[in-house]
Amino acid sequence: MPTSNQHIPFLDLRESNAECSGRLIEAAARVIESGRFLGGDETRLFEQELAGFCGSPCCIGVSNGLDAIRLILRAWMQTRRLNSGDEVIVAANTYIASILPIIELGLSPVLAPPSPVDFNLDFSRVEEFITPATRAVMLVHLYGSPCWDAEVCRRLHDRGILLIEDNAQAIGAHASAPGIYGSHLTGALGDAAAISFYPTKNLGALGDGGAVLTHDPELASTIRALANYGADRRYHNIHTGYNNRLDEIQAAFLRVKLPMLDAENARRAQIAATYDRLIRNPFVKRPAILSGSRQVWHQYVIRSPRRDELRNHLKAHGVGTDIHYAVPPHLQPCLKGKFHHPSLRLTEQMADTLLSLPIANINETQAHLISNLINEFN
Repeated sequence: MPTSNQHIPFLDLRESNAECSGRLIEAAARVIESGRFLGGDETRLFEQELAGFCGSPCCIGVSNGLDAIRLILRAWMQTRRLNSGDEVIVAANTYIASILPIIELGLSPVLAPPSPVDFNLDFSRVEEFITPATRAVMLVHLYGSPCWDAEVCRRLHDRGILLIEDNAQAIGAHASAPGIYGSHLTGALGDAAAISFYPTKNLGALGDGGAVLTHDPELASTIRALANYGADRRYHNIHTGYNNRLDEIQAAFLRVKLPMLDAENARRAQIAATYDRLIRNPFVKRPAILSGSRQVWHQYVIRSPRRDELRNHLKAHGVGTDIHYAVPPHLQPCLKGKFHHPSLRLTEQMADTLLSLPIANINETQAHLISNLINEFN
């Protein structure tokens, strides 16, 4: 058991970057010496490397994950595949960043219930929420678990419904069945995918960053222009766009870390397997291990009706935890009354019972210690 002077933080970003710190310093120096800080070779090469890793032909580096979602939706509106008032179905328990761009662009979010098994969109019920106004479904690969049902998604796509992946938490995950273009990799399952490189992610920048992946060259070119003030070339603005470009220095950092991602995901899977094997407490429900899929365990999230007591118990023994997410979007002050939604009892129960355990930096010994502490809780 950890002693009073022992501390296991929930996340230590310094530790996360320690293995490659020298190469990160070299990458920063390379960019500084180049004198090119936007739109240079680092971004171009990173886009190629990420597209190859994710199995998608088109990649556009952008400023962050929220902007990636915004740009996808705005580009579809620009090309008239979406219009103001169209409905976008999204799981009710996602982070608010999935929903903010929908509202900002005059689209209508429809909050559908999550699955109690994997916390992703409940595909057994999603078709209940389709109306004549439904034009898109957002698939959030929450906590690093692929959100995909090939049969349901094919039916949706056959009806002309766009499939957008919020892949902020699951780069490198594999679905058990292929996507609409044949790939099993998250980020290449649907029509377009948004990625975040927020520092806490499995592939994290040293600041903000994001990307869009798609199989659609027209969508890609529209997004690239929108992200650069709406310009398709210098001083030629074909859209009223934004400034959503990825910095060269962040692209250089991500090029250092991308080759390490498979090993990072495998290490997290090993810790998740240890937790799954060892945690045995009647007050705790472990997350599902999905058969046939590859989960990348951005978070390892347990459920307990005595969540706050358990969290205090772990804190008293030096173990840090977090809650993802303590307040669901429909209860956020800025979104109250913004849209109609059905009863979201399960979503609210999740917010009251979910607890994220350390997984990013810990070793097997620490995973054993944390599991033992959880088993001792009564």
